[in-house]
Amino acid sequence: MSDRDIDQQLVERAQRGEKKAFDLLVGKYQRRLARLLSRFIRDGADIEDVTQEAFVKAYRALPSFRGESAFYTWLYRIGINTAKNFLSSSGRRPVLNSEVEDEDGEHYDLASQVPDLNTPETELMNKEIVATVNAAVEALPEELRTAITLREMEGLSYDEIASVMNCPIGTVRSRIFRAREAIAAELRPLLDTAKNKRW
Repeated sequence: MSDRDIDQQLVERAQRGEKKAFDLLVGKYQRRLARLLSRFIRDGADIEDVTQEAFVKAYRALPSFRGESAFYTWLYRIGINTAKNFLSSSGRRPVLNSEVEDEDGEHYDLASQVPDLNTPETELMNKEIVATVNAAVEALPEELRTAITLREMEGLSYDEIASVMNCPIGTVRSRIFRAREAIAAELRPLLDTAKNKRW
């Protein structure tokens, strides 16, 4: 039985009023959803609040879930919309947080994932590259930033992103292409690459 089938069974049990089934879904996806939202919201308490609000909205909307997409895809869409509403109502702009937490609660700084050749020059260059990428992603329009975040940081497929963002797959491809082009344009001066190459 696939992960999606298990989720679907839990959803159906929750739709019949079995609260423990929804609790299992919360337990399974709470950390993943919070990690996703941490890419848009900086404050830890706000991330926790928005994550909880997203689960409340998902619980209320559960009767309308038909299983046309995977449960976590549907949940991610609710989470992103909840984060957008939170940021909009508080007058804040989404941020790209360079420090993320994995499934086991381990913290990683994205700067540490750039190859290190152990020289001061390469360390400085690596930090500059990460800072440039983060700034470029942060400066993207919301739709492009969301698409590239879901693809490159969350590892979702194009189909899943289309479902989360509620748009055609061609639009997803276009947004990801445009986001990558914008990031590449910012990296070119650092990496000294030709215009017709990304990096």
